Amino acid sequence: MKSHFYFLLFAFICCKTTFAQSPIVQSTLIFQPQEKHVHGSSLVALPNGDFLSVWFYGSGERTADDVKIMGSRLKKGQTKWSEPFEMADTPLLPDCNPVLFLNQKGTLFLVWIAVQANQWEQSILRFKTSTDYNGNGAPVWNWQDNILLKPDDRFAKEVADKFKKLPEYTAGWAGYAPKYDNMVIEAAKDATKRSIGWMTRIKPLQFDNGRIVLPLYSDGYNFSMMAISDDFGATWRPSLPLVGRGPIQPALAVRKNGNLIAYLRDSGDAPTRVHVSESSDQGESWTASVKSDIPNTASVELLNLQDGRLAFLGNDIEDGRYRVSLYLSDDEGKTWKWKTRLEDHPRDKGGYSYPCLIQTPDGLLHITYSAHADNKNKSIKYVVVNPKLVKNQ
Repeated sequence: MKSHFYFLLFAFICCKTTFAQSPIVQSTLIFQPQEKHVHGSSLVALPNGDFLSVWFYGSGERTADDVKIMGSRLKKGQTKWSEPFEMADTPLLPDCNPVLFLNQKGTLFLVWIAVQANQWEQSILRFKTSTDYNGNGAPVWNWQDNILLKPDDRFAKEVADKFKKLPEYTAGWAGYAPKYDNMVIEAAKDATKRSIGWMTRIKPLQFDNGRIVLPLYSDGYNFSMMAISDDFGATWRPSLPLVGRGPIQPALAVRKNGNLIAYLRDSGDAPTRVHVSESSDQGESWTASVKSDIPNTASVELLNLQDGRLAFLGNDIEDGRYRVSLYLSDDEGKTWKWKTRLEDHPRDKGGYSYPCLIQTPDGLLHITYSAHADNKNKSIKYVVVNPKLVKNQ
């Protein structure tokens, strides 16, 4: 009897130690699984200790006019998110791809797209701001407007120049790539086309001098661009385009030398790999994107951590969205020594994707992403990770 007691005590201690060493501190659904489409979440930590999350919700995406932006609040010290509440709804248009952030002065921004004519290429950038966001429910909005960008003829020149610097065509793409390249180069000359259809997805980079670099992408051009503000988000202008064969939905970080780095979803030729581009002028211009060796099938996230490491989050698989992994690097992405999986399901079982990644002053990583167990069970998942406990691989 005594030996049995000691065995149980030993097993309990071992299990407790193993659990304590897990890098995943918390993992929960923001709301109960339901059938409507929920996707494209964003997350912000508020100064009072609350968290605010947003996503789009409705009977589809761009083709469903009932799609709107919803949100939920996690009060400081609590573990259960509030009932969802409306954050934005443009009448008779789908609202998608929300991004939340606090600017350098503490103003809360919600930026998203309203999809005109049910076509991504006709999307309009919209935004709201609030300085009264610490109560219950949705923030009290004090301003709403559109972000209108007007890329000039330098846009067309940059597209033509950068396509010349792209690598040789790969198998499966070579047959039609030249025609595709020329079509994009010609479309870049059209002032109307290049002024519309730019879409949000990932949080911006911000600098002490008031600059905000907000990543955008276009389904029409199938590449990316930044919206830049030098007055804390009061006015915006376009960067030069980030050109490549399918680099979309950029996630941004800062290198130790001050250059910006973008990791992007691959919407181009096989094999599907994360694209990488770099800027040496705080986001004004970008190198032609090249493929990394990281497999990925959907949107990615990137973050400079407080300890100097770089964090990458995405679906590191060749197809599907059944796995979500967090990578950490201490050499700016040359190698990824620390890895952990947030989701790991049988192939093609469920869809877990479109992450948002932030870090709080206590060092913890806070993550949201779409969690679609199946077509009738969809939610947004909230996960907290201690990066110090992610194991060396």
